[in-house]
Amino acid sequence: MENKSRVLVVGGTGFVGRRIVTASLAEGHPTYVLMRPEIGLDVDKLQMLLSYKARGARLLEASLQDHRSLVAAVRQVDVVVSAMSGVHFRSHNLMLQLKLVEAIKEAGNVKRFIPSEFGMDPSRMGDALEPGRVSFDEKMEIRRAIEEVDIPHTYVSANCFAAYFCANLSQMKTLLPPKEKVRVYGDGNVKVIIVDEDDVGTYTIKSVDDPRTLNKTIYLRPRDNCLTQNELIAKWEELTGKCLEKIPISGDEFLASMKDMDYANQVGVGHFYHIFYEGCLTNFDIGDNGAEATLLYPEVQYTRMDEYLKRYL
Repeated sequence: MENKSRVLVVGGTGFVGRRIVTASLAEGHPTYVLMRPEIGLDVDKLQMLLSYKARGARLLEASLQDHRSLVAAVRQVDVVVSAMSGVHFRSHNLMLQLKLVEAIKEAGNVKRFIPSEFGMDPSRMGDALEPGRVSFDEKMEIRRAIEEVDIPHTYVSANCFAAYFCANLSQMKTLLPPKEKVRVYGDGNVKVIIVDEDDVGTYTIKSVDDPRTLNKTIYLRPRDNCLTQNELIAKWEELTGKCLEKIPISGDEFLASMKDMDYANQVGVGHFYHIFYEGCLTNFDIGDNGAEATLLYPEVQYTRMDEYLKRYL
């Protein structure tokens, strides 16, 4: 264990954060989880933090609003992973992440920082549609802050989380499989990458001590999970023995549906358009500034989407 970096997870009770904490403990890293005093009366989060403690993690009490306490926490570790949940507007979340960058800069001891991204690579989304492009602009602002002060880093592009894109066959406004009909984006043949969220935690932690990922972006591209929407639907139909009615939606029709939606759903439509119509997850080569996680860590037995779907039967 002495050869493993000490890892601090910020946002360890969130959707991604809890997976990163679990993976860090499983990999034998001395694992620290930031416990913010703002937890207040959130009993579920408190119980989760205590469960980490029972499994060997150390809870570090500090506030992202208190610079001195945050610097003191950062100085106790080697690696910081931010898993604070993202939002789709210029936000409190952005400010908190920038405060974390400032603390890491002052502490001066961090060997690796992984900021909260875990989706599409924001550096490739400069032409993203409004209003959703602000989420990419925010992530790029954080990247610039990291790079301007030479903080060693790794960016993680995890593409689409299975819980949000797999079981619902990539339908908006539901997380459950459709029963009778499924909306198909365009011809349904654009390749999309879907990753089990537990695997996101595993690959993220695998990268923290790896010199091959230093100051690079790692892309999670499990070969068997690079699927078209039609292929995903076919997997569900094979498992259930039931054929769904397919309703094709043209790109123009899909974008037009944004008009009467609230802000959050407008953001969702924009992101879905880039993924399912433009193919923004698969229409580029990684290049020298990146690496593909499943090639770096072939020992990881990632979850395939036909297996993932079985839990919804």
